[in-house]
Amino acid sequence: MTQTLSIVWNPSEGIDLGFFMIRYYSLMFVIAFGLGWYIMKHIFVREGETIEKLDSLFIWTVLATLAGARLGHVFFYDWEYFRNNLLEIFLPVKFEPNFHFTGFQGLASHGAAIGIILAMYFYSKNILQKPQLWILDRIVIPVASGAIFVRMGNFFNSEIIGKETTSSFGIKFIRDYFSPRDAVNATQIADPNEAYKAIATDPKFATLLEQVPAKHPTQLYEAFCYIFVFAILFFLYWKTEARKKSGYLFGLFLVLLFSVRIVVESVKESQGGFESALGLLSTGQWLSIPFILTGFYFVFTAKKV
Repeated sequence: MTQTLSIVWNPSEGIDLGFFMIRYYSLMFVIAFGLGWYIMKHIFVREGETIEKLDSLFIWTVLATLAGARLGHVFFYDWEYFRNNLLEIFLPVKFEPNFHFTGFQGLASHGAAIGIILAMYFYSKNILQKPQLWILDRIVIPVASGAIFVRMGNFFNSEIIGKETTSSFGIKFIRDYFSPRDAVNATQIADPNEAYKAIATDPKFATLLEQVPAKHPTQLYEAFCYIFVFAILFFLYWKTEARKKSGYLFGLFLVLLFSVRIVVESVKESQGGFESALGLLSTGQWLSIPFILTGFYFVFTAKKV
């Protein structure tokens, strides 16, 4: 039986500056928000809005994205754990089995979407003083571009990966298969990063590498599709009259982005949540359906203003 050649994925944690480590996941978030600010700046200039309002928008969006994504993960995917560990919702630590720093692990895009929509209601009412759909129709453009880089960050982190595959798209995610402790124990190399590197490149540990199954790089699938979502919205805003149809771009964003989620979720490993209770679809797919239906509503009811 011929074994399919797979890419071995074992990236470093980030860019090591000696005195500081720039983690790729954090870097992708910085790029996402930075590019988003740049895009919205040009939109605000076109619409005659002040940069002061843009600065406020940036702060509101960052806070809403992070808070919404965190709470979305807590309530949609892991409430059984967090209901008994409420402090860990707000703190980047774990208390069990012993106290240790973890960072904020777990961010859900559906929660981020809800957070941004809610934040834009208060932002439009208190600062922008325009209808909420006005800002939603425009902010979805940088949000779509940001989604590309967030999924790239997931890829660097070897998280939110797909099911096993024998296709040529398969990638061996070493850091997903072996925990740092497992890698150290298996190689007898004290430094986890060196242990991972040895598994990936040292012929002496070829049997360990063979244990790692090839899986769909669903993060890349999503990122690639989001490029087209962004391009469509960008084109419609700048080159057509779509921006004058209140709610149209916002609705189209919901339909396109969450349709991508439903398709990609079909080859994605389970992320937990309530899918075991409902069956048939994954948690991510169930959560995407209301967004898509809402999107269709806004697309078909959009009127020029």
